[in-house]
Amino acid sequence: MSKGFVAILMGSDSDLPVVENTINVLKGFGIKVEVKVTSAHRTPKETQAFVADAEARGCQVFICAAGLAAHLAGAVAANTIRPVIGIPVDCGPLSGVDALYSTVMMPGGIPVATVAVGKAGAKNAGFLAAQIMALSDKELEKLVLADREKSAQEVIKKDKALQEKLKSINE
Repeated sequence: MSKGFVAILMGSDSDLPVVENTINVLKGFGIKVEVKVTSAHRTPKETQAFVADAEARGCQVFICAAGLAAHLAGAVAANTIRPVIGIPVDCGPLSGVDALYSTVMMPGGIPVATVAVGKAGAKNAGFLAAQIMALSDKELEKLVLADREKSAQEVIKKDKALQEKLKSINE
């Protein structure tokens, strides 16, 4: 499998229930994952040092989960040219809308790919990281394509069951 890894940074350990969705997707593809709690505001030097170290050790994608002000993804993106994916965490009085705006509104030249708020977004962050890594890993590309086909077949199966149910109702 891929020799690189994905670094997942969380603004707080309370973000773990959201981030577990990302971890599960990545591990399902056999992608190595490192997870760390670090803060754009409280530990900026440690965050910067971790990014530099992870990059030197082969990190291919950074995923950052944070709520409220949610500056973690931006702080990471400012210190690397590796892809950065931001997960806005659904917490606080605005249920993650503030985190979404903070994550998505980056200045030109410092991009953060931003997924949906919360667990669904966290799952997509894992898929997006896998797709990015699959660009240079044909084995991983096959796994991602197989997963897409499996999902498509599940939808087809559900539709077939629905059509059978509707058929019996209409008879």
